[in-house]
Amino acid sequence: MRWENLTPESGRADPALFGADSVTTRTFDTPEFRGITFHEIRARSVVNRVPGASRMPFEWTVNPYRGCSHACVYCFARKTHGYLDLDTGLDFDSQIVVKVNAPELLRAKLASRSWRGEHIAMGTNVDCYQRAEGRYRLMPGIIAALRDHANPFSVLTKGTLILRDIELLEQAAEVTEVGVSVSVGFVDRDLWRTVEPGTPAPERRLDVVRALAAHGIECGVLMAPVVPFLGDRPEQLRATVRAIAEAGASSVTPLVLHLRPGAREWYMAWLAEHHPELVARYERMYAGGAYAPTWYQRQVTRQVHELAREYGIGPEDGAARRRVRPAAPPPSPSPAEDPVQLSFL
Repeated sequence: MRWENLTPESGRADPALFGADSVTTRTFDTPEFRGITFHEIRARSVVNRVPGASRMPFEWTVNPYRGCSHACVYCFARKTHGYLDLDTGLDFDSQIVVKVNAPELLRAKLASRSWRGEHIAMGTNVDCYQRAEGRYRLMPGIIAALRDHANPFSVLTKGTLILRDIELLEQAAEVTEVGVSVSVGFVDRDLWRTVEPGTPAPERRLDVVRALAAHGIECGVLMAPVVPFLGDRPEQLRATVRAIAEAGASSVTPLVLHLRPGAREWYMAWLAEHHPELVARYERMYAGGAYAPTWYQRQVTRQVHELAREYGIGPEDGAARRRVRPAAPPPSPSPAEDPVQLSFL
């Protein structure tokens, strides 16, 4: 594996984040980790700048893991495993890199004179609450560091482990902006079992929304991905938006499936096996690149927004309040206060 000269999540050729002598490989013979190999590394950095050309509405991310046992067949982050000389298919699902020193690196970065208190997004590459987090417990230290420095942050997840850290989220929200979103693209169980085999079921993720709301934590839902021809029928969209509303989500934001290199090949291979009749339709729809045609994206967005209004919730409009409780005035210099709409898939 090409551990030296490792390219970070941004895809840019930066100096190595760690050396080969810092890698410890482990396997665990327990049902939840069977077939998964963990590469524990001491990273050289953990706060990553998002490339300027990215569509992401934030500039900084923290990703304590690389690879993801959620095994979503469409995951755009698959390409990053190629930088490690690992394949973007099965290796991405089963060869997980764990940055065991992520909390201490983050704390050091936040304390540095060069850091300006910018918003940090988490869960935007791979899920920081995937199964590995149950063993490595990196997020409590990460959230505690952000809390202690009153640094604004947001978390996007498909995992239920975030409920373990509710108290820390509440504490952080007393001193800074905290955004929480859960990703639920559909509630169709047959579709879930095939395209997101390693994730908690959609209803379990919506239980997370309910639990957060019960603790006074507003939680939006990123309805992503809306899967063309498999999850975009009007009755499917209605069922999903209704379930999201019933869970008490503060907002719903739809996002149509996009297929970047790395993910595209893996997804199309899956499609050819499970839905060969759709391959030609996908090739036409995504002939122009990674994104579905604008007209299609607008059509889905319009449908979801109309359903959201019908069920009493709305799209994320940038003005949603994300604090658990009214926050105390932040220390000077004050961090950015503009809430961030998360984008993941």
